[in-house]
Amino acid sequence: MLGPEVTEQVLRRVVGIAREQGVAPGKRFRVDSTVMESNVHYPTDSSLLGDSMRVLTRSLRKIAAECKEGAVEVIAHSRAIKYRLLEISRAAKSKTETGRARMRASYQKRLGLTRSVVRQSQQIMERLKKGRLPVVGSRLAVFRQMARLEQFLPLAQKVIRQTKDRVVLGKEAGEKVLSLFEPHTQVIRKGKAHKPNEFGRLVRLDEVENGIVSGCEVVPGNQADTESWLPALRRHQECFGKPPEMAAADRGFFSAQNERKAETMGVKHVVLPARGQLGEKRAKRQKERWFRRGLHFRAGCEATVAHLKHGFSLLRARYKGERGFQRYVGWSIISKNLFSIARYHEYQKRQPPVKEQAACPSQPDPQRNGVACSARSSVWPKSPSSARCQKPIAPAAAPAAIARAEDPSTGPTCRSATAARKARPPATMCPKRPKRPREKE
Repeated sequence: MLGPEVTEQVLRRVVGIAREQGVAPGKRFRVDSTVMESNVHYPTDSSLLGDSMRVLTRSLRKIAAECKEGAVEVIAHSRAIKYRLLEISRAAKSKTETGRARMRASYQKRLGLTRSVVRQSQQIMERLKKGRLPVVGSRLAVFRQMARLEQFLPLAQKVIRQTKDRVVLGKEAGEKVLSLFEPHTQVIRKGKAHKPNEFGRLVRLDEVENGIVSGCEVVPGNQADTESWLPALRRHQECFGKPPEMAAADRGFFSAQNERKAETMGVKHVVLPARGQLGEKRAKRQKERWFRRGLHFRAGCEATVAHLKHGFSLLRARYKGERGFQRYVGWSIISKNLFSIARYHEYQKRQPPVKEQAACPSQPDPQRNGVACSARSSVWPKSPSSARCQKPIAPAAAPAAIARAEDPSTGPTCRSATAARKARPPATMCPKRPKRPREKE
């Protein structure tokens, strides 16, 4: 299985190919952050307690199936769990003190059931370690389920502790568990009105020209964007060997220290809009043309994020665990970069060929100089010969051209083909060949 380290090496190689082919020179750079959701349901205390009981009970049943009959007795609490969940959901709708009391009582009953399952799991593990568990079936299957119990028991105990602190005691829980299956999930608040709380990880995206994402990082916790600015610049300098000429980000990345350090690293144009009321000097700086162009370039980051989320499945990570999360992010970005490189080359193929510069009018043109029509060439007198070129000039412009050619200070210049075409008089049409009469049979 490819880990995050291998994924990072592949991403750097793809960015290197884009740089070698001229797709991403690395002169312009923009950075943004977004939230990628974990593959979890909306976490509530009651649902987390239910997940704990369900996972532990399932492992205990599989262990009991491999042991001697009657050695391990597993009690099914599924019906009691369902009733407690209904009581909690009904009591939560009431905003009165009586409703809150009923909800606390239901939570305490559910906490009691979860504690009983946790105690039974601990007892089974101790019996197995001491050799007192009569296993008659596959010992490998028993040890596999023991490993699952060792994984989920600490998380179940944390869920019990945080539920008791929040619901029963009414105080804020310190370390929160948001999922038993994705314990690395964190609460991210980006200030969105439609989604104030997001459950996943914060991802930083570094982008250069033509939609190439040159770097990414799964940021620990709900880190402020100001702390991601300098690592992004250092990453860019490692990939391209030099700092960008222009670096842009939104105002979440702004701080005077970040701006000064970016200029010290060699960035010519640092586009970081300030927050709050602007002073006279700052307002003048942000109204300059290069700054406004940088802001327009930065706005393209939003389209890249939307393309990654909806086109390359960066909306929700499907791989399990923290390492799987990082691997999923890396391969989504690698796929997007390969797509951007192919799109760039396809656009280059569709571009019309560069038109050659108009040849000097002194060069013979059979369609314009009389080979095709002798009547037209007789109307055009030629200007005096010069060292630079000889160009056909219309009769009305001939005296001025002769005077300009005789003046030693100014020599004759080649006008464009369009100007010469506009100055020409209407051409005389060649007489049509008479039709030959048909011979009668």
